[in-house]
Amino acid sequence: MAKPLKPFSLIRHANRWRGRRVGLYGGSFNPAHEGHIHVASEALKRLDLDAIWLMVSPGNPLKQKYDMAKRKRRKKSLRALVGNRPKMVVTDIEKKLGTRYSADTIRTLTRRMPQTEFVWIMGADNLASFHQWQEWQFIARTLPIAIFDRPGYSVSGLHGKFACQFGQYRRHYSNFSNAKAPAWTFVSIPRHSGSATSIRRHKGNEWWR
Repeated sequence: MAKPLKPFSLIRHANRWRGRRVGLYGGSFNPAHEGHIHVASEALKRLDLDAIWLMVSPGNPLKQKYDMAKRKRRKKSLRALVGNRPKMVVTDIEKKLGTRYSADTIRTLTRRMPQTEFVWIMGADNLASFHQWQEWQFIARTLPIAIFDRPGYSVSGLHGKFACQFGQYRRHYSNFSNAKAPAWTFVSIPRHSGSATSIRRHKGNEWWR
């Protein structure tokens, strides 16, 4: 069995990722669920990625903190789901880098790993509110973005500020393997009902105990 990658070695051993195409899939994972794995699997399959990094954020500036589990617990729930799936790397690299906002994480990674081709991955639930993110236009102009369909979010997202302002840069995912920013694609995939909100609503804080 292959030895799992140590998360922070991703930057220290940048040469290992030279010339690779890597998806960056960040989130609270509060908790992780099969819907996250579904998106990661579809991204690997449809975007010709060499790997996808599932980045457990220290916290989400746009979400309430009262029901947010500790980062280590969220990371543990994600690792349990990922298991030994190839090409999926669970990391809390943002904690190690000391970055809070996605824009700062992207700025650091592209500066330290200029020979790695990064693609930003997110679910459609983030698309409608993307314009509220810190330096969202910088993100859109720095990395190609792949948005994956989520139940109940596609219509509002595709009519949101980001989709309207960057509409001319939308491409079909089949023509996305060599895309350079600004470029984005909306990928329709078989929908998965997994929801961290639903899990917390039904289990309360029990899931992290």
